[in-house]
Amino acid sequence: MKPLEGLLVLEFAQFMAAPTAGLRLADLGARVIKIERPVKGEAGRQIAIRNLFVDGSSLVFHTINRNKESYAADLKDPADLEGVKKLIAKADVITHNFRPGVMEKIGLDYQSVKAINPRIVYGVVTGYGNKGPWALRPGQDLLIQSLSGLAYLSGTSNDGPVPFGLATADMICGAHFVQGILAALIKRAKTNKSVLVEVSLLESVLDMQFEVITTYLNDGGKLPQRSTVKGNGHAYLSAPYGIYETSDNYLSLAMGDLQKIGEAIGCDLSAYHTKESWFTDRDEIMALLADQIKNKSIGEWLNILEAKGIWCSEVLTYAEVLQHEGYLAQGIKQQVNLPDGSSLSTTRCPIRINNERLYSDKAGPRPGAQTQLINQQFELI
Repeated sequence: MKPLEGLLVLEFAQFMAAPTAGLRLADLGARVIKIERPVKGEAGRQIAIRNLFVDGSSLVFHTINRNKESYAADLKDPADLEGVKKLIAKADVITHNFRPGVMEKIGLDYQSVKAINPRIVYGVVTGYGNKGPWALRPGQDLLIQSLSGLAYLSGTSNDGPVPFGLATADMICGAHFVQGILAALIKRAKTNKSVLVEVSLLESVLDMQFEVITTYLNDGGKLPQRSTVKGNGHAYLSAPYGIYETSDNYLSLAMGDLQKIGEAIGCDLSAYHTKESWFTDRDEIMALLADQIKNKSIGEWLNILEAKGIWCSEVLTYAEVLQHEGYLAQGIKQQVNLPDGSSLSTTRCPIRINNERLYSDKAGPRPGAQTQLINQQFELI
């Protein structure tokens, strides 16, 4: 039995952050029902990476919405809305990521829903919170990265702002959302009362940077100093931290004793004898290491450095890592069965419960696929 079996979650959400949270709740055993527009479903069904679509919806949609059900309802239609309210009365959690004011307009704001179900856990994802000058701005991942300072942590000092190549804001916010919902469920179990959970993309990305923002706040307001040397891995960490080109690949070096690393690589770093110099002269040191490292292959360097206990790694592409025993040992890949009889490969839930990996072969639903079943089970009409 999975930990959240028996819980009913209603997901009034689209795109990525809130649906990612619903995916994790479903993986952990909750019954997650997407409340979607009839016919077209949620807008995220048409947001695609590389224009890939499967069974009428984007591949991205299927990645985020596997293991869920779909209930079609027009929330502007009084009859449909009444059915949804009956469903809310029997739910444990509802989530949404509508702009501020939308749920209030249709009568499904927190106070209204709490009147229907006094034990509901009501979860809200916004872009920037409900107040402030940005409250009504589009809560989109790249915009959040740009407004949060995150884009000045990657790349070199010559690159200008560099965004992450992932929907970083959506993913970290979805993780925070799950944490808040699970904490709220525990509180509800103690008090038998409703709990409101609110997260925002901006706050999540700021929290993700707590380490470096705290450094900025307590270091005289000095901005992150990215290296001029390509491959630097962290604006606030000293040499040798970063990625270096070898004769046939790339080598990553984590933090460590610089003198020990210099000796192993055959690079005289005796002039940099204080830890302070490892940062103040970071670019110079990294350039010296880079010149030496490019003369041997990745295999040669791993043999030398690992034997001396130096933290290092080769740098793998997807093509390499997905064939590596280190990846295969995790059992992270799973097959999902689509309604049209085909299947797609994706990743499983990364959490293990009592040593058990959590798999599910249930694909993302077609819009309204379970409407009739849910109407019957919950006696909605």
